[in-house]
Amino acid sequence: MIKLVFALRRHEGMTREEFQQYWRDEHAPLVKHHAGALRIRRYVQTHTRETELDGLVASSRGCEPVVYDGVAELWWDGIEELVGAYSSEAGQAAGAALLADEQKFIDLPRSQIWFGEENVVIGP
Repeated sequence: MIKLVFALRRHEGMTREEFQQYWRDEHAPLVKHHAGALRIRRYVQTHTRETELDGLVASSRGCEPVVYDGVAELWWDGIEELVGAYSSEAGQAAGAALLADEQKFIDLPRSQIWFGEENVVIGP
């Protein structure tokens, strides 16, 4: 499986609550709508939650706490499926629709996106 990981930051002037509400209630249904054309196998949103442990965990590792507002993860059966999806007319239209919507709430230049393969250490 190939996986896309997208660490998201919201637009300035938008609260984290507004960002996460839009992402969950507006963008997620759009991804679901286009999943077939894009051959997406799985889509998961992880919404950042601030806790009392943030500073402690981050400082013990020398990290900056609470930089991102969430992480999106999308899976495909393989790179061939991903390339095939984006090579089709329907896939290109779906990708363009998702990007146009992302521009409404994600600060794209300050977000990070990459592909990878999972190496499961614990779990199924």
